[in-house]
Amino acid sequence: MKYVFYVIGILILTLGISFTILSDIGTTPFDALLVGLSINIGLTVGSWEIILAIILICCNSFLKRKRPEFLGLLTAFITGIGLDMWLFLLHFLITPELWYSKLICFGIGLILIGLGTATYLHTNFAPIPVDRLTLVIQELSKISIFFSRTIIYLVFLIMAVIFNGPIGIGTLLTVCLGGGILSYFMPLTKKVIDPILRHSSTSRDFDNDKNHSL
Repeated sequence: MKYVFYVIGILILTLGISFTILSDIGTTPFDALLVGLSINIGLTVGSWEIILAIILICCNSFLKRKRPEFLGLLTAFITGIGLDMWLFLLHFLITPELWYSKLICFGIGLILIGLGTATYLHTNFAPIPVDRLTLVIQELSKISIFFSRTIIYLVFLIMAVIFNGPIGIGTLLTVCLGGGILSYFMPLTKKVIDPILRHSSTSRDFDNDKNHSL
């Protein structure tokens, strides 16, 4: 069951990212960097997700003084595929032109990003390297997820500007609201997911004991 929530969380996350990209009013600093790299250098947005994931895995390993968490590449690979898939499918369905429709599109995306991130993080299975970096900084500096996330967003914002990524009012909103939305969804998803995972684990243990007794 844990892996089901893991995949669902990533699919929700990548759907949210795609909404913000297609809103055309700016996206998260990290995703703006991905788009900027894709436009200026080449390759798909999903491909740059995987490439940057490798760099961040090495960075996380250095900060934690531990072996690289290469399992995070699995998440980055799935995320990259999800991004390219949703962008391909939604490109034909979502083309907001008026300012309020763009804002609604972006708002939906921002909420989905927070929900998807909180969902898959609670499975505690191979976080996306940038999300692992959020948790690493929080642990090392003893600050909240909100401030940890905001610091990371500011760093990627500078990099996105350098590569001419889609920076706009939406980017500013993610810097100001992204950490807060994630903090809001973390306890909510915990209340929903943890009981289900415990029940699934208990049922599995019961079945194993039953088979052993037979």
